[in-house]
Amino acid sequence: MQIFTKQANRWAERECDDCERDEFRAALALTGVEVTIAHDSYLINLASPDEALRRKSIESFVCELQRCAALGLTYLVSHPGNYMDDRESGIARNADAIAESLARAPGDTVLCLETTAGSGTSLGATFEELATIIGLVSEPYRSRIGVCVDSCHIHSAGYDLVHAYDDVWKQFEDALGWERLRAMHLNDSKTPFASRRDRHALIGFGSLGEEPFRRIMMDPRLTRVPKVLETPKLDNDMLTDSCMLHLLRGFAAG
Repeated sequence: MQIFTKQANRWAERECDDCERDEFRAALALTGVEVTIAHDSYLINLASPDEALRRKSIESFVCELQRCAALGLTYLVSHPGNYMDDRESGIARNADAIAESLARAPGDTVLCLETTAGSGTSLGATFEELATIIGLVSEPYRSRIGVCVDSCHIHSAGYDLVHAYDDVWKQFEDALGWERLRAMHLNDSKTPFASRRDRHALIGFGSLGEEPFRRIMMDPRLTRVPKVLETPKLDNDMLTDSCMLHLLRGFAAG
C-alpha cells in the first residue's frame, strides 16, 4: 500500500498524534497489507543550490521521515533532487541532505530513492548515479537506503525493458546489487523509449506494451519485491485499478 502522509503539493506540515498513530496501526493490523509505503512531497528538492529552498526541503523531508516512523511505515519513496547548476555538486548536496535527515529522524523506515526519467536537471536517471548518491552517505545511514524502480521512468531514461530485459537487470545488479531493490512502481509510458519524459500510461497501452510486465510478474528475482500501480485512473479509479491488477495477476499466474 502506498499513501501520502500529507498533501503532496503543499509545504504545510502536519504531525501524526498518538491517537492517529494508534488507530492507523490497529486498522492496518486487520488487513493483509504486508508492506506500507509513503511517497514524499513533490516540492522537496534536496539537491537545490538555493540554500533557502534546500533547507526548507530538508526540514520537510525530516517531517516526512518522522511521520513514517510514527505510523510504522516500511518505506519512504523519494525522487532525487534537481541539481540546477552543476550535476556533481547536486549529487553531493543530495547525499549530504539525506544523511542529515536520516540522522535527525531515527527509525526503521527505509528511504527508497526512485529512478527518474532524466528530464531537465533531475538526478537519478541512471543506476550508477543512484549508487553514487547512496555511496556518499556514510553508515549507519547508508543501510537505511534502497531503490524504487519505476518502469516508465527507466524506459524513458533509456533502459530497454522491451528488447533487453535481462541486460537492464544485469546493469542494476552491477551498479546497485539486488539487496537495494526494495520497491517498484509499475506504469506503461505515453512517450517513446528514451524520451526522458515522465508520462504514465495504462499497462499495455503505452510504448512498453504488455510483455515487459509479463516478464516482471513472472521473474522469480522480483517475486517478493512490493509493486505499486501508478497508472492513470480515467473516469473510475476503482474500476481502472481493478482491471490493471487483474491483468498483472494474470501474468503472474502464467
